[in-house]
Amino acid sequence: MTDHLARTLELQRQAYFADPVPTLQQRKADLRTLQRFVREHKEALCDAISADYGHRSRHETLLAEIFPVVDGIDHVVGELRSWMRPQRRGVDWRNFFGASNRVIPQPLGVVGVIVPWNFPLNLSLVPLSYIFAAGNRAMVKMSENSRHLAAYLMTHMPSYFPPEKLQFFDETGGVGIEFSKLKFDHLLFTGSGQTGRAVMAAAAANLCPVTLELGGKAPAVVCDDFPLQTAADRIMFVKLLNAGQICTTVDHAWLPADKVNEFVRLARDIVAVRYPSIDSSDYTSIIDQRSFDRLLAALDEARSRGAKVVQLIDGPAFDASTRKIAPHIVLDAPADCALMQREIFGPILPLRSYTSLDEVVASINAGPRPLAVYPFSYDSAKVQHIIDHVMSGGVSVNDALFHVGQHDLPFGGVGDSGMGHYHGHEGFETFSKLRPVFYQARWSSLKLLMPPYGKFADRVLGFLTR
Repeated sequence: MTDHLARTLELQRQAYFADPVPTLQQRKADLRTLQRFVREHKEALCDAISADYGHRSRHETLLAEIFPVVDGIDHVVGELRSWMRPQRRGVDWRNFFGASNRVIPQPLGVVGVIVPWNFPLNLSLVPLSYIFAAGNRAMVKMSENSRHLAAYLMTHMPSYFPPEKLQFFDETGGVGIEFSKLKFDHLLFTGSGQTGRAVMAAAAANLCPVTLELGGKAPAVVCDDFPLQTAADRIMFVKLLNAGQICTTVDHAWLPADKVNEFVRLARDIVAVRYPSIDSSDYTSIIDQRSFDRLLAALDEARSRGAKVVQLIDGPAFDASTRKIAPHIVLDAPADCALMQREIFGPILPLRSYTSLDEVVASINAGPRPLAVYPFSYDSAKVQHIIDHVMSGGVSVNDALFHVGQHDLPFGGVGDSGMGHYHGHEGFETFSKLRPVFYQARWSSLKLLMPPYGKFADRVLGFLTR
């Protein structure tokens, strides 16, 4: 596999050298081809992802994977001409002699993409839309938990793109390590912070720039002026989408102390309508046995240490045969238990009570910077206070998650939740070299300032440095 990876990289690099700056029309054609692949294989892609999960709601795949790719490509194609346009920079005394400055966005070359299992189509093809928009070629390494989807992409994508443009790789053991050691021109990794550190260390040996999209414990903060029914409705939708297996989902929620019990009641009513039982075809399985066991162990630990664990739908708490876990709310979880210390990544929502916003801000800032924060308030001063005092990768106000789906907004973490951005114009720039070019005039003004220096040079330099 190591040799295969190296050969593919060399093949793509030579293709880049042969055609280093694809035209606008070439890039649009690549984007439309990618979009056509998704449209023509939509149902099979849904089936492959569901097979990898054990069961994944078809509608969730359409909503969170198929639609963002198809719609996002339309956005990129519409903006691409303006993104590619050279920028004129600077007007100063040098320009009067005919010199000029430009910033020209040019392709980097070959970009590596390491994809997680939770949204494997979205998190491979959405980045590819920006990679192709910037004129690059790409190698994509799928997760070991996406074997069905990886096999499908490896079988069918070559009919749309040649290997010198795009190639997918499965994780068969150790592939990710070797992949991250390749001398890419840029490397995008989405996944856990622990693995992200290893990827960054491997890339550092090649001085390969990296974009890391990690995770963290993204909080929702419900203020006392916001309608509790609306907050519960929106938070529970996002929390249970993909059974909570989303890096930007609401990890836990802060509520005014006198509204916690009412929120629990509302959540039970909401969830009972949306998911009458864990057998619902709309409710997604936990990805693998290790994650299933980890979540149940975290619930048991919290319960054994005095937390109140509230199951939100009737029936069994879990189904081991389908790896489904019923939605739960957890009250009064100890600060040092697993649910409060690590990203949950499942259908479990701890609630925390507060009496002042400063208490919430201090608690969030005591931990790693989250990938997102979700303030719920119609009081603009309160919202701005949270935005100003809590640093996060992104913010959705009065809802959760949806800043990620805005095609014209950058997406990325900060600190422990990641570095760098993609999506929007920033995605195009991430996978481009913004190359400064100075065009000297036929007659150089610097000729007046060349040695031997004399009184004229003294006067000019004195004027310029006054």
